Amino acid sequence: MKTSMKNMISAGLLFLLFAYSGISPAQNTFITISGLLKDGKTGDKIIYATISVPNTGIGTVSNSDGEFTLKISTSLNAEFFEVSHMSYATAKFKISEAIGKEKTFYLDIQPIQLKEISVVPQDARSIVEIALNNIGKNYSGIQNMMTGFYRESIRQRRDYLSISEAVVDIYKSPYLSWQDDKVKIFKGRKSTNVKKADTVMVQLQGGPNVSMLLDIVKNTGLSIALDNLDNYRFELGSMVNIDNKLNWVIAFSPAVVNEDPLYIGKLYISQDNIAITRAEFSLDLSDEDKASRVFVQKKPMGLLFMPTSTSYLVTYKEQGGKYYLNYVRIELKFRCDWKRRLFKNHYTVMSELAITDRREDNIVKFAGQELFRSNMVFSEKVQDFEDVDFWGDYNIIEPESSIENAIKKLSKSLKK
Repeated sequence: MKTSMKNMISAGLLFLLFAYSGISPAQNTFITISGLLKDGKTGDKIIYATISVPNTGIGTVSNSDGEFTLKISTSLNAEFFEVSHMSYATAKFKISEAIGKEKTFYLDIQPIQLKEISVVPQDARSIVEIALNNIGKNYSGIQNMMTGFYRESIRQRRDYLSISEAVVDIYKSPYLSWQDDKVKIFKGRKSTNVKKADTVMVQLQGGPNVSMLLDIVKNTGLSIALDNLDNYRFELGSMVNIDNKLNWVIAFSPAVVNEDPLYIGKLYISQDNIAITRAEFSLDLSDEDKASRVFVQKKPMGLLFMPTSTSYLVTYKEQGGKYYLNYVRIELKFRCDWKRRLFKNHYTVMSELAITDRREDNIVKFAGQELFRSNMVFSEKVQDFEDVDFWGDYNIIEPESSIENAIKKLSKSLKK
């Protein structure tokens, strides 16, 4: 694997610094459910929860404000939708009672209930080893065609420099296959100059391809480098419920010093089938020079670049006894300084991909010219915001309040 590709996957995103044949929802009537998710006891908002229609691949994810919108084709004749989140009992709600104005849906904490398991690994590393050996059993062994919603934004302090989003088609190869996952953009839009950057233009390279590469189960030799467990020390922590199943929480941290920085984080592994269901991690920033080299592909002379924090979240959803990629979120913060100048600026880069539909039949691979490639800049491949009904009956992630305000601001400027 070339170093440049390793860096792109390791970082999650590359920064460039300078001075339709997929799954389409049926074109017919659909119903819309909008709501806010809260803890039934504390009233706290529940973020990044999975909202789905049982026994289908249709779903979405709540945003960082706990809000969601789910669109369901009436042809499904679905009666319920369900909401699941770590530590909460999966809850079912009647669709007929949820239609209408935005409602608040409450989830209850799921108490941890210990039970006997047939295999009791001796230590945390043994659990991870079993989970990796179980990939062929626990994850899809056939090709899938997925629909996803992808969004990325770049913020300079509080001001948005760029907001881009799209419905994407994804060819998902079998988990133990050597084939790469493929992405193409079906329908997208972007902002143009929400706020002009005065000194540095920041672009993200790789877009939704990076999200797919961060599927740590599919890409064990890339992403966080789980192909060699000697890279890490593992520690067994508490247990949590995910989708009404008990999960071990295993913390990991670098055990060696490599040429490229490693990660610090947690793996969530189901006790039922010893499958990785969730991963939270961040890049080890202890060596600042090494960490900064991972992120930047091109920058002007005299510009000092320093990542200040990174956050990655990858979740999986079980359906029919197999696990599938469900949601990937990346948030990176960094600082830029000019040598011998008083200029200093702080940037936040966020991207997220939610899988909103999936099928296993009538799959046709994308033509080469249709592919979104890892060396492309996503924001250059989509169109301007211009239509409030742009997404139609496609499921999306509701924009966070700050992004929603920026989009509204831009929409007004486009109408002038």
